[in-house]
Amino acid sequence: MSIRIFIYDDSTERRDSLKALLSLDEQLVVVAEAPNCIHAIQDIENYFPDVVLMDINMPEVDGLEGLKRIKNKFPEVKVLMQTAYDDSEKIFTSLKNGASGYILKNDKPQRILQAIDEVFKGGAALNPAIAQKVLDYFKPAQRTTSLSPKENEVLSLLAEGLSYKMVADKLGVSYTTINTHTKRIYEKLHISSIGEAIAYYYKHLQ
Repeated sequence: MSIRIFIYDDSTERRDSLKALLSLDEQLVVVAEAPNCIHAIQDIENYFPDVVLMDINMPEVDGLEGLKRIKNKFPEVKVLMQTAYDDSEKIFTSLKNGASGYILKNDKPQRILQAIDEVFKGGAALNPAIAQKVLDYFKPAQRTTSLSPKENEVLSLLAEGLSYKMVADKLGVSYTTINTHTKRIYEKLHISSIGEAIAYYYKHLQ
């Protein structure tokens, strides 16, 4: 059974390169291509691809908007995002909006072919570096219970807007002790500022 593929990329060279790569696998059929997503809905209606290879940075209508349009009307179509950069914000926006995978343009040819096969079969394809970013993003939520009761107490008081000195006075300990607790909170939650600590508190501990 063949896998029908539509390529979106504003680089003619990149599209030609992808077509040459995909032609090596007799199961893969490139049904059409486009330099942006202006006609995304019409493209899908005309060519009904199984998998869309979607560049992110394109003029006029980019890949993130194209992804939203396609998934809103054709949720069954698998969209595999591809970009030159492992931009965290774009990764999560893509996955949140229904992308089946996210690969980098400098991934090895075999990995690109594998990713297409994975998403076609209903799996999720992620470049290893991107997969690590996704795991890192969810690590804080998994570490909620790693704070000691005292660290939780210090964090809750800081989240109320108290200064280190006010927290120290309230708990009857020294300023240095609160500073030490805060450093440990930063280390455990993989953060580096009081703002991030407070944001974490309201997101995960409230």
